[in-house]
Amino acid sequence: MSKIKINQLKKEVSPYEKTNTKTSIMQIFNTVGPLLILWYASYLSLSVSYLLTLPILIVTAGFMVRTFIIFHDCCHQSFFKARKANDILGTITGILTLVPYEQWKNSHSIHHATSSNLDKRGTGDMWLLTVDEYMEASIWKKIAYRVYRNPFVMLIIGPIAVFLIEYRFNVKGARRKERVNVYVTNISIVILYSALSFIIGWQAFLMIQGPILLVSGLLGIWLFYVQHQFEDSYFEHEDEWSYVQAAVEGSSYYKLPKVLQWITGNIGFHHVHHLSPRVPNYNLEEAHNNTLPLQKATTITIATSFKSLSYRLWDEKSKAFISFKELNHYIRRSKMIAKPGVVLEKEPKVELARKVN
Repeated sequence: MSKIKINQLKKEVSPYEKTNTKTSIMQIFNTVGPLLILWYASYLSLSVSYLLTLPILIVTAGFMVRTFIIFHDCCHQSFFKARKANDILGTITGILTLVPYEQWKNSHSIHHATSSNLDKRGTGDMWLLTVDEYMEASIWKKIAYRVYRNPFVMLIIGPIAVFLIEYRFNVKGARRKERVNVYVTNISIVILYSALSFIIGWQAFLMIQGPILLVSGLLGIWLFYVQHQFEDSYFEHEDEWSYVQAAVEGSSYYKLPKVLQWITGNIGFHHVHHLSPRVPNYNLEEAHNNTLPLQKATTITIATSFKSLSYRLWDEKSKAFISFKELNHYIRRSKMIAKPGVVLEKEPKVELARKVN
């Protein structure tokens, strides 16, 4: 993509970067308000039946995800015009979602600056190996990678490990402001959870908060995973990498039903967000609809997105994801060809990767 086209595309999106304070405040009320009301309703329903509580908890988890989207916008300084307002609201919503604001803001900015860059992986992204890297890895690294990429570990164990454990500690080399914010977040969570446990009882608290955190964490990790690891995605090394291509081709348009689109704060328009992080979540759809090049981004739906669960490794040759099963076929075939005197009369039909159109 030429420099002229890049500048032109950014210019087309720039009008949607404007923050509307009234809309932002309204979003706080229609997000955090229902979150608190539903949480209390979940508590009241415990006296009737936990079977009644569970559906309420699932909806509450949806509003927890929407609260995280507000937190996410604050990290990009796109929710309010004033930096201080974003920092204050970001810290508060970070306490509600168990995410330290300054730490996540810093790691997420690195994610945006390095997304789809094969030479700059490791910060703010999910562990991804190429086929060659996996083939050259030690047996223990291969086992660890397979465990990590297992859907159950990634979507069930992952949220617990990340939100309850990883985010409670400072990262190596963190600056004072970031370290203090982690301490403030942790202390606030302890005070909030202790108060609620004292008021309603720790058993009732766990029965409510546990499922909410698990479901919202699962949804959050799923959204992050599927919007970067999908068929026809984009990954390149530094010398070939392009920020705009990484945004438009390396981030999907997750087309969700309107209700789910609203509850997830339009984050399905992930290609727009990666192109211009300063666009508030409530302007993402309009930017997509009114910018023709953005409409060419890979579109996935709920049904097609489940294909990504089989994507395990990035094949640099075909520029596509492959599964472990496809890799095993490739390895067996390579070993047969390598044997002296062995000639394959008919090459096995092995789909190493889906070809990019």
